Amino acid sequence: MEYMSQEGYDKLVAELRQLESVELPQVREAIAEARDKGDLSENFEYHAAKREQGRLLSRIRYKQRVLAHARVIDMSNRTSDCIQLLSRVEITNLGNNSRMTYTLTSPHEANLREGKISVKSPIAQALLNKKVGDVIEVRVPAGTLRLRVERIEM
Repeated sequence: MEYMSQEGYDKLVAELRQLESVELPQVREAIAEARDKGDLSENFEYHAAKREQGRLLSRIRYKQRVLAHARVIDMSNRTSDCIQLLSRVEITNLGNNSRMTYTLTSPHEANLREGKISVKSPIAQALLNKKVGDVIEVRVPAGTLRLRVERIEM
């Protein structure tokens, strides 16, 4: 089961609709055009279109599985006393005194440029259920980070 925000769920639904209603019909049309050109055994366009169709069908099935197991989190009854999924957290790296703000999201919504990190990442795992003022140590590929929780928002 994947928990996610309403925004992330709506985005996945829109991507699935785009794949099913726009991209897949285009690929099917390209296959039909390539098939009309004759011998399929030596027709590069036909084979390329079939590969693209397989890739698209795989993406569609994956998104359908994610949506089938997705649960949208009700934000109305959540508190900001400890860090949870979809919490916005301001932390300080005690090694270099830099401040960072992240939102803990499902892996499907993670985007570092937007400050959204996957709840399955090492930093997010270490932050879960912590409170303001807590100091944590996280093992990351670059070494060990010491982080202090400064603020939690919903």
